[in-house]
Amino acid sequence: MRFRTPFLAIPALLAIAAGLVAPTSTATAATTSYQRGPNPTEQSVRAANGPFAYSQFAIPDAEATGFGEGTIYYPNNTSVGTFGGVVIAPGFNADQNSTVWLGKRLASHGFVAVTITTHELNDQPYERGKQILAALDYLTGQSPAFVRSRLDPARLAAVGHSMGGGGTLFAAAQRPSLKAIVPLAPWALAKNWSNVQVPTMILSGAQDASAPPAEHAEKFYASLTSAPEKAYAKLDVNHVRFAWEHPLIGKLVVSWLKRFVDEDTRYTQFLCPTATGAVLLEYRATCPLG
Repeated sequence: MRFRTPFLAIPALLAIAAGLVAPTSTATAATTSYQRGPNPTEQSVRAANGPFAYSQFAIPDAEATGFGEGTIYYPNNTSVGTFGGVVIAPGFNADQNSTVWLGKRLASHGFVAVTITTHELNDQPYERGKQILAALDYLTGQSPAFVRSRLDPARLAAVGHSMGGGGTLFAAAQRPSLKAIVPLAPWALAKNWSNVQVPTMILSGAQDASAPPAEHAEKFYASLTSAPEKAYAKLDVNHVRFAWEHPLIGKLVVSWLKRFVDEDTRYTQFLCPTATGAVLLEYRATCPLG
């Protein structure tokens, strides 16, 4: 296993929730076959730990074909059907330690999540996009049987921070079958993403000096003319704040993926409409969603 120094110190993460998911009601289950977990609340979507207990698996170096290294976080539950898959890419000079919080959070909310480290810590967004797709291919085709038995290979998504966020846009442009992407404080030289046909939520930071929203996130959002659904949120945070636990960031990421990977309309309430306030400074979306 290769060891790399992350670009910032990550605070201690919360402990793994031990409880099993509460069963869905017959009426709820009939709404869509992909709903997983109990009815969500504002408190539950902001919580670091969702209703699913989970485990993790470190991808052996020899199997990390097309990307640097990675860790899979997957729900323990095998009784509620398969789960969508999500690859999470880090930013410039960062490794997978900067996205662990999202990997664990997403697994606990009912996703098979993969955090990756890129081949080189300074890989550009295009390279990161290719590595996101390689990690998705590993997940669906080469991951252990106990992972693939939990995974729905037709419901895949990507999340990325900074250059990793730019990488999600490249990945979506190359693979329109993705169900959703969430670029976090994205950075990329390319500004026109009119070829992206995937539901996209972009989160930015008003205090971001590394990827100023006016030069990156806002231009990306405006260019998404082919995305079937899109949303843009500006938070009162800086660039690196996306690299550790944050209740509002977690809420928006989980809700977007639940809505479009799981087709779970119970989460629309957290996306459309969304009121601004002290932390969420601006919000735009193609409401109603779907």
